Amino acid sequence: MAVEQRTESERVVAAREQHVARGVATTPLVVARAEGARIWDVDGREYVDFAGGLGCQNTGHGFATAAIHEQVDRYLHQCFMVGMYEPYIDVCRLLGETWPGGAETKSLLVNSGAEAVENAVKIARVATGRTAVIAFDHAFHGRTNLTMALTSKVVPYKRGFGPLAPEVYRAPAPYPYRGVSSDDAIRGLELLLKQDVAPESVACVVLEPVQGEGGFIVMPDDFPRRLAEICERHGILYVDDEVQSGVGRTGPVWAIEHYGVEPDLLVSGKSLGGGLPLAGVTGRAELMDSVPPGGLGGTFGGNPVACAAATAVLEEVRTPAFRSRAEAIGKTVRERLDDFATDRCKGSEVRGLGPMLALELAEPTPELASAVTAAARRRGLILLSCGIYGNVIRILVPLSISDGELTRGLELLEESLGDARAA
Repeated sequence: MAVEQRTESERVVAAREQHVARGVATTPLVVARAEGARIWDVDGREYVDFAGGLGCQNTGHGFATAAIHEQVDRYLHQCFMVGMYEPYIDVCRLLGETWPGGAETKSLLVNSGAEAVENAVKIARVATGRTAVIAFDHAFHGRTNLTMALTSKVVPYKRGFGPLAPEVYRAPAPYPYRGVSSDDAIRGLELLLKQDVAPESVACVVLEPVQGEGGFIVMPDDFPRRLAEICERHGILYVDDEVQSGVGRTGPVWAIEHYGVEPDLLVSGKSLGGGLPLAGVTGRAELMDSVPPGGLGGTFGGNPVACAAATAVLEEVRTPAFRSRAEAIGKTVRERLDDFATDRCKGSEVRGLGPMLALELAEPTPELASAVTAAARRRGLILLSCGIYGNVIRILVPLSISDGELTRGLELLEESLGDARAA
């Protein structure tokens, strides 16, 4: 009797089915190694990476390995609360130096974006003496109990996991492609403050300048400024969630720089650690210091190896050369996506800031976008979808990509759109 031969990928996928919880969603890709903007699977197949580990590789796979190796030889862990170390302080210094405004700042380092958002809310509540939090339509802020409440999508993020944290209120967010303007969103927020929660009870609003998981929905030019004015009028703190849009993803270090608005608190993560778990909360020093000693922290928050990587990343993404390259990549990708929207996906929308770009397909259903990402993977392109309808193709290409790799990836994307349309 012949013995069935399996590929290495099939072997690993079978082991995953046996040992890994079903609730952890995965694609069939089994990674063996990665470099820059390329990935190789365990069967030796090469891919162009347009996903960047879900936005964690803005500087490219392997960028911070030298800094990581140097730190590994010194020590792996201390716990900053037990023994201070300079890598933690260096990252906080750089977060302050790249702060999008003139305020004196301090920072807290944690493990993930969700943990950072939770801590930003904690800080806002202590600093204001208030409890309520306002989030927005199409938001994604994490999978912990509080951040699930802030997140604006039931399936798969919230269904069955309640009850969720109280004192969270939701306001409309601009979504011009689906008919919601800045004026509509501001009217909705003002109505919320009249009928659902008193302004003097609200500690903070939490907003992504580009709503990542929600569909790469870019805030219109006027909205962050108008939101900041409402916050200032009522003593509400403005929390800028830059977990996905920050660390150079849109060109400047922080996406809020496109708007000329200085937030009160800024949340960072994903690409901050260069591929290692790290996130931060940065804010006006008096706000950050409103929490007494012991109120913030965590055993692994600001791990020294992750901090060594983050120092290298932050030094890189604030250089003029990095921003120039990011903007050039964004221009190239937008031009090709515009062509796709005109020729292959009529009625769709191209949107984004710099190289943080997406194509929303006209049909508000996930089937076509899922077919595109599956076809892309078969052709050798790693691609992700997102959006409340699951119909948005998002581009999170490492910004270290070469011109040749970028051209090849866009060709594969075009071919994949054709495959999905023909199926």
